[in-house]
Amino acid sequence: MDWEDRLDDWELELELAAQLEGSDWVTLERAVADTGASRAVLRNWYRTGEVPSPRLRRTAQRRLADEAQLEILRHRVDQLELRLAALERRLPGTPS
Repeated sequence: MDWEDRLDDWELELELAAQLEGSDWVTLERAVADTGASRAVLRNWYRTGEVPSPRLRRTAQRRLADEAQLEILRHRVDQLELRLAALERRLPGTPS
């Protein structure tokens, strides 16, 4: 894991902590203490969707944002290719 990934993880943890303040969400440690289930069991439950998790919601939002950015970039590349083709057609001595 590089520093950028670690920084992203840390920022995500701070965001999640801020979201937890004043909400019904609890930390994993609190859920362990309240339920008596192990961290591994609780993680398995939220990975399989048996219990909700703000982390999974955030991950899904990130994926959607990444996919949207990728689609925007694809569209821009398509536009640039069209503009390049039009410019190439205008060059003298270039076969049409």
